Amino acid sequence: MNRNTIIGLVLIFGIFIGWSLLMKPSEEELEKQQRRQDSIEMVRFEEMQRKDSLARVREMQEDSIVKEADEVLKITKDSSVLSQALKTKYGVFAHALAGENELITIDNGLVRITFSPRGGRIYSVELKEYQTFDSLPLILFDSDTTLFGLQFYADNKAVFTGDLFFTPYVNGKPWKGTDEFFSGDNEQPVIVSMRLYPVGQDEIPDENKFIEYVYTIAPDEYMIGFDINLVGLDNAIAGSGNIIDLVWKTDLRKQEKVVDRFNGSTIYFRFTDGEVDYLSETKDDEESLTDKVKWVSFKQHFFSSTIIANDQFVNPVMKTLTLEHPAGDRYLKSMYMTLGLPYNQIGNHTYGMQFYFGPNSYKVMRSYKQDLERQIPLGWSFFLMQWINRFAVIPVFDYLGGLGWNYGIIILVLTILLKIVLFPIAYKMYRSTAKMRVLKPEVDELAKKFPKKEDAMKKQQATMELYRKAGVNPMAGCVPMLLQLPILLAMFRFFPSSIELRQQPFLWAHDLSSYDSIFNLPFNIPFYGDHVSLFTLLMTVSTIIYTWMNNQMMGSSTTQMPGMKTMMYLMPVMFLGIFNNYASALSYYYLLANLFTFGQMYVIRQTINEDKIYSQLQENKKKPAKKSGFQKRLEDAARKRGYNPNARKK
Repeated sequence: MNRNTIIGLVLIFGIFIGWSLLMKPSEEELEKQQRRQDSIEMVRFEEMQRKDSLARVREMQEDSIVKEADEVLKITKDSSVLSQALKTKYGVFAHALAGENELITIDNGLVRITFSPRGGRIYSVELKEYQTFDSLPLILFDSDTTLFGLQFYADNKAVFTGDLFFTPYVNGKPWKGTDEFFSGDNEQPVIVSMRLYPVGQDEIPDENKFIEYVYTIAPDEYMIGFDINLVGLDNAIAGSGNIIDLVWKTDLRKQEKVVDRFNGSTIYFRFTDGEVDYLSETKDDEESLTDKVKWVSFKQHFFSSTIIANDQFVNPVMKTLTLEHPAGDRYLKSMYMTLGLPYNQIGNHTYGMQFYFGPNSYKVMRSYKQDLERQIPLGWSFFLMQWINRFAVIPVFDYLGGLGWNYGIIILVLTILLKIVLFPIAYKMYRSTAKMRVLKPEVDELAKKFPKKEDAMKKQQATMELYRKAGVNPMAGCVPMLLQLPILLAMFRFFPSSIELRQQPFLWAHDLSSYDSIFNLPFNIPFYGDHVSLFTLLMTVSTIIYTWMNNQMMGSSTTQMPGMKTMMYLMPVMFLGIFNNYASALSYYYLLANLFTFGQMYVIRQTINEDKIYSQLQENKKKPAKKSGFQKRLEDAARKRGYNPNARKK
């Protein structure tokens, strides 16, 4: 057994190990399962002390405070009776059930944010530099589908601030106007404050006590400052288990024409130890954790709404749910989160936070140094894949994008650069194939020498002996293929996730981040879809041609494994169904890769003299077989035990 054979066997073993590692659950997934099991046990214990926050939110939606006030009005026209009824029900915050809901709009150049005094919350968020797939303003969420507020007990009465009216201030002054503010003026941030005052014994709001939301909107930033201040409310607010719940619920709007399964809408969250996890992207999911988290994000294909703690959130509860919705086709998925804020009833409290409302751009997200970019599926569970994307593909892609070229041309240049880098590997693989091809007549002679099935082992041993004497390693061609596999997988993740390709046209494709339909079918074909993507079709045809050419070069091995030949032709057909609904940029890249491979094969074939290779292999047969270092060590160990491995048996 020479060195090349040992290397080949090791590579085969490595391929099986690599495949098993790719297919088995990652450490993150295993840890996620363990945390889920631990959390289930903890939640069972806590259910006796703490009601499920999401259930309470839904209850408040269905039977809101205002609805109940209307019912009281039907019973009595006496305002004093109404006031007493509401006060009995909602305590010192009952007066805040009524107010003026004059909206405040802040435009910082990148984001237009509208605030509502009712709930003191963000009413809607529009990303100004983007549009939906059908050219509408890109609004992450709007007022009718959003709940946001604190949940606590006051005077033994449940209070949800999302239904109460706050007093608004802009840059420290009471606000009563309707003008839009531009935070870009003088490069100074705009500060919007919302205060909720309880009433004192004289039934007048006490301005020395309040719940305050402070939003800081800086120019040209996707990150919005957010602080919650509890001032002068000693013993007025009672948390559940020393926790006040911050509730956020919203219904995501559809922004893209199509989304693949790796970029589905879900909730991402980062633990305080730096690990990032997420709920299922393909089905409804829920998590109730006992771990502390740094941030939680409502993530869509290309955009995210994230809340980030300066310190940490405790006991997070998160849920994704798909419902029948009045918005119909514009509705995507419902998102819920309840985040615990540590609280005691003594002194003032300040909770520092931030909101991120922006694109899932690697460069933008990474600039905030919060690991927000981990929401972009670049292959984080496989280190080679993420390294290729982060340290090679993204820098080159960003540099070429900065030149102002069309992204179809950029993908072309990127493909050329990758092929240049991989050319030595391709050359080595083709040369190894040429050695196998020139030995095919001799391999065929061995097949004739051992025609019976029971002699299959003898035929295999004779073939391996032929390769050993000629100095050919039949597994040498696997090395280049193994080295190229991480790059192919990295591209599979990169192109569908790249926001730079969003709504970028090229040739007949109107959007490189979506499929390039040239014909819509009047029916749906299972596993394929209801349209024809031309780039995917061309990619499939080129892959079949490449498979045929490769089989011609590797004729000796494919004749021994006819089932494998069928499988190699079946794979491109499977890709036709898979890629038909994926980003057209991905199919375009694989098409270019195949075309350049054809060119490489032609150039390499012109530079390799197969007659010369055959002569060299025949010369190798005449030389004494060179033993590998490993084989020498085995023989030395045998001699020490008194056994001569070179002695002939008699």
